[in-house]
Parts: sequence; C-alpha cells; structure tokens
Amino acid sequence: MGAAGRLARVMATVEALRRTPLYETHVSAGGRMVPFAGWEMPVQYASILAEAKAVRTAAGLFDVSHMGRLSVRGPDAAALLNRVLSTSVPKLRIRRARYVLICNEEGGIIDDAIVYRLGRERYMLIPNASNADTVADWVRRWRKSSDRVDIRVVTEEISMIAHQGPAAQMMLSRLTDRDLPSLRLFRAVETDVAGAPCIVARTGYTGEDGFELMAPAGDAPRIWRALTDAGAAPCGLGARDVLRLEAGLPLHGNDIDAGVNPFEAGLDRFVDLYREEYVAREALVRVRDEGPKRKLVGFEMVGRGIARHGYAITSGEERIGVVTSGSFSPTLDRAIGMGYVRDGFWEPGTRLNVDIRGRQVEAEVTLLPFYAERQVPILAPIG
Repeated sequence: MGAAGRLARVMATVEALRRTPLYETHVSAGGRMVPFAGWEMPVQYASILAEAKAVRTAAGLFDVSHMGRLSVRGPDAAALLNRVLSTSVPKLRIRRARYVLICNEEGGIIDDAIVYRLGRERYMLIPNASNADTVADWVRRWRKSSDRVDIRVVTEEISMIAHQGPAAQMMLSRLTDRDLPSLRLFRAVETDVAGAPCIVARTGYTGEDGFELMAPAGDAPRIWRALTDAGAAPCGLGARDVLRLEAGLPLHGNDIDAGVNPFEAGLDRFVDLYREEYVAREALVRVRDEGPKRKLVGFEMVGRGIARHGYAITSGEERIGVVTSGSFSPTLDRAIGMGYVRDGFWEPGTRLNVDIRGRQVEAEVTLLPFYAERQVPILAPIG
C-alpha cells in the first residue's frame, strides 16, 4: 500500500471515531486526544502525574461519556436484569447502585458494570465503552417474549462526568441545592447541577470519594465549565488508569475478560449464587466447588523496573503467571502491578520475578488495594 493509501486508511479510522459532547471542550483546553474503544478521548492535558495528584489532594474531572448507558424499564425489568447480573436486582432499593459482573454461561466475565435503580421499574446499566453493544445484545438475548420491559441504549442522549477527589463534595455543593453530605456511597439522586437536570451518584473509579454525574448531552459543557471554575482539574485517561490501579480496581480487557471467572479475579464477593434463574449459576457453582487454579494478585516491584501488560511472571526458571496491569504509582512512589499467578504463589509476601525484557526483576505479592487512604470499595469500570 502506498503513502496515499495509508493516509486514506488513517483518515477513515479517524472519521469513524465517535466524539462525546465534551470533545470541543477538551480540544480547547489542550487535551491530547487519542483513539480509545472507538471514541476520541483525552489521554492527558498537562501531565498525567499532576492530574493524578490533583485527584488525590483536591478534585479532578473525567469525561466518561464514552461508557455505555442502557435504560431498562418496565414491570419485568428487575426480573430480566436478575437473570444476567451477578447480584440480586430485586433486592436493590430505589436510588441505590451496585457494582455487578455480567458473566456468560461458562462463567466468563463479559463485562463489569454499575446498575442503578432509579425508580420502581426503572434501571440504568453502565457497561464499559468497548463492551456496550455486547452487553446490550446479551441483555436482550435473555428477554422472554412475555417480558414487559423496554431496553434502550441512551449513550448518545446522556453525558457522564466523573468528579473525584477529597474536595469534590465541597466543589459540587456550590452547584446544587442537594444535601450532598447525606448522599452515601452507592446512592444516587436526581437533582439540578449548574441549572441542568442531573443524576448524581456517589460512585467512581479512583479510590477517592466523589461523584458521577449523568445529564442531558447538551448540558455537559456547562456542567464541566462550572466544575472547573469551582477548582476541579480536567483529567484524562492516563491519570484515570494510574488511579484505578493504585486502588486495585480491574480494567476489563486487561485484568478481566470472558476467559476469566469471578473467583479467579477475586470478585466472587459480588456474585450471588442463590438464584436459580441466574444464567451463570451452574458454571460458577462448579468453579466455586473446584476452586480456582489461578488468581489475580497485586504486587510491588522490589527491583528496578515497571511491569507491563503481557510480561511473564516467573519463579526460578518456571513461568507461573502473567502481568495484566502495571505502572509507576506517583502516590506511593513505587512501581506496582497486577497479574494472574497459579496456586502456591498468590499469598501476600510471596517473592516472585517479572521478566522485563529478559531481566528477572524481583517483586512481592501484596494485599489489594495498594492505596486505601479513604477506604472506598470497588466502584465502577474504567471505560
């Protein structure tokens, strides 16, 4: 293929990328835009390290409008979601949220998501951007002909902004009349923010306190500007990935996928197997009874080097696992990572090696999360 052909292919790829309602806002603020899960998204503004520090010490803003929004409504909405989600949906109270796994019939993790119950027969499911269509198709697959339920993808209609950090509540309080201190973790309310109707949920993906805001797409720039004027720092996907790794939160496509089950990923606490109607029940009961042969662990590098996705984890001459995520942690000032290791190597304190371009660099298995300053539990997928 000649230069003209290569350029045409690149241009076709760029044209195919979707843009969030905040695209122009990112570009005007100097955001470096990159392709991500079919969207054109900011990876950073000035500095990934500075953005991560802003979230840990004050507050940062993330455009997460690329993630899916699936509206599920009707008298049988709870029953349908109860078939496909890992926890009991009918038990979820109105204005509550829950972290869930979406598993196939073999127990593999199709995606992880947040489900919100916004009304008696009204739910919102938030899958990752790269899996949004797959999740929508999976939910529809399990809909019975007799089900009275409406399933609609509303990603283009509703924007989503994550406002995270210890000062997030103070900043957001300036823009709404809602009593935010009374809004506890995994709760959601419908109110106005900067004059726009908005679902405000106390959820996030950074290990910090904070909120996720869902508002009509056209109102997203106004809310973003109001929050930056209040002092929040615009942040990109680079800082988001570092922060979620520090908090020990998995990224679908890296740390979990359809080839991994919840027991291997250490996410079995989010699985309720006492429901006969759950599509993954039989497979996951079998996995539970047999016990996992590998587990996802966190580790800190003892030697110099940064573990990257796909690097081998070894013990002596033997390959015992693989790195799924790794980075330098600016908060902890050390290199950290996550990966799968086989039985006998997943206890905290176990020494092992990471093969970094042919060098066997020592690491030590540690408890997750790496960063737990605010004791915020696992909250949401990255995108």
